[in-house]
Amino acid sequence: MPRDALRGATPELVRAALDAADPLPGTGGFAGALGTTDVVRRDEDGVVVAGRGGTVVRDVLGRQPVFVDGDRWSVDPARLDDPRSVEAGCVCDLASGTGERVWSLPDPAPETDHEAAVAAVRDAVLGTVRSVDTDGLAVAFSGGIDSALVASGVGAPCYVVGFPDSHDVAAAREAAAAMDREGDLRVVELTHDDLVRAVPRIVAATGRTNPMDVGIALPLFLVGERARADGFSSVAVGQGADELFGGYAKVVSPAADDRVDADTVRGARRETIETLPRQLERDVLALRAAGVEPVAPFLHDRVVRAALPLPGALVATDDERKVALRRAAAGVLPESVVSAEKKAVQYGSLVSRELDRLARRAGYKRRMDDHVGQYVRSLVDGDGIDAAETRHDDG
Repeated sequence: MPRDALRGATPELVRAALDAADPLPGTGGFAGALGTTDVVRRDEDGVVVAGRGGTVVRDVLGRQPVFVDGDRWSVDPARLDDPRSVEAGCVCDLASGTGERVWSLPDPAPETDHEAAVAAVRDAVLGTVRSVDTDGLAVAFSGGIDSALVASGVGAPCYVVGFPDSHDVAAAREAAAAMDREGDLRVVELTHDDLVRAVPRIVAATGRTNPMDVGIALPLFLVGERARADGFSSVAVGQGADELFGGYAKVVSPAADDRVDADTVRGARRETIETLPRQLERDVLALRAAGVEPVAPFLHDRVVRAALPLPGALVATDDERKVALRRAAAGVLPESVVSAEKKAVQYGSLVSRELDRLARRAGYKRRMDDHVGQYVRSLVDGDGIDAAETRHDDG
């Protein structure tokens, strides 16, 4: 068996996690095959990205995507004829074609000692961020608390992407100045040509054409593309912080919010965490299509273990979201950054607004059903899109 048929962990660690049914064995996520019988392809660094046979695994949060097709597997769906995404926490035996969920995310009781809970978050987040390998690393930086915490622990250039009048560009400049990191900030100002050029590559990589997924993937792809052009091989991102620490409005008053089924803050937070595998599949594939490997410190097992026991009052209140994370960042980041409000990347970068504008200019009016989606599909050669949509957009 090739020693590197797994991404993100050693075969020995994954086998131990299987034996112990341990969903969080101390990694940042893993995927690949145990006992591969044939290597189909290695990447430029010699890492196996596709193989035939064996037992295929994907970690409990789906932080590393992996796909199967008959007796073949790959971390790149384009390497397979009819790729199916392996569900998070599952093991698939390619010889028999059977799959089983073997890891489930823990659901610990809420920590009653709030100071201890915040201290655990601070230790986990800062310890993980400061241990990131900075060789070839850039940081995706929007000026919010998530990316600022990542940037605070690594001495790497910080890239913000957005249209010139976007919230994210202005917020990143303000945060970089407050953190005394102005010299590290690199602003990638977008144009309509950038979006038109990038959309087909994102659709090819992710198999998704719905406006929400494309709008989120575009800024990631474009910041990764610029970082790669500047010689960087990996990009550190803040993915996972909103889900783990309560960054969404829908977790504040879940009983009155029809976007979640839960009626408690912790329950709603749990629902958002369970959306991570599908989101991360999109994000990882988009960044890899840009030529960089994502690094997500907030999604390390150590941080997940610290976040799960947080009581509702440290997740979100009527006045504040990501309560524990903000308390943990006090004294590490300037107060203006700790308290800064963050917009979702597709809105903060104005990518969604400009996609809508491009669609309308191309004749796809808002009164039409899914006018932006129709425009996105018009930018892409239709061959193969139907299969991709079935694989990804319909689950």
